[in-house]
Amino acid sequence: MPRYLIERQFPDGLGLVPDQQGRQTAAAVIANNARDGVTWVQSYVTPDKRRTYCIYDAPSPEAIRQAANRNGLPVERITEVRVLDPYFHL
Repeated sequence: MPRYLIERQFPDGLGLVPDQQGRQTAAAVIANNARDGVTWVQSYVTPDKRRTYCIYDAPSPEAIRQAANRNGLPVERITEVRVLDPYFHL
């Protein structure tokens, strides 16, 4: 399955916090993503919490957009990526 980097911008900052409510929100996002065959792998958040860079596995960019729309999440850019491991295996 293709892997994508999704860039998001949150003008007021990302409100997801590591507590029970945050876990419930994340679980809802995961469930909504699954409806489109989208898997949230990992996210990186800037210190000011205004930008995120998320790694997703998905069948297509459109599936990511549909899941994001269902979750009420912005999508600034979707880029297909591949892993470049710094420890080359010869």
